Amino acid sequence: MYEVEPMKNIDFGATGVEEVLQNVAFIMATEIMSCPLDREIGWDKTVIDKPIDIAKARITANLTEAIHKFEPRAVIEAIEVTGDGLMGSLKPKVKVSVNESV
Repeated sequence: MYEVEPMKNIDFGATGVEEVLQNVAFIMATEIMSCPLDREIGWDKTVIDKPIDIAKARITANLTEAIHKFEPRAVIEAIEVTGDGLMGSLKPKVKVSVNESV
């Protein structure tokens, strides 16, 4: 199982498991409609002004849907949302395993 956080750097030569993990990190870092060549990629981050428990649940649901859609080789084991919602900082971490046979 691997723990993934939103992407900070790109390895253009990534292959295999590293490619899958990088794709998950890219999805986590990308807001839907913000990628010029593929407006659908990413996840809906419109959880602003929601109660913290609802925001965490929507982040989990939105990330789950986006990762299943855009990187089917990643099998989500858990999603943890940490941070201080009152300060406007909720950060997701996704635990995935990789199914390379897909």
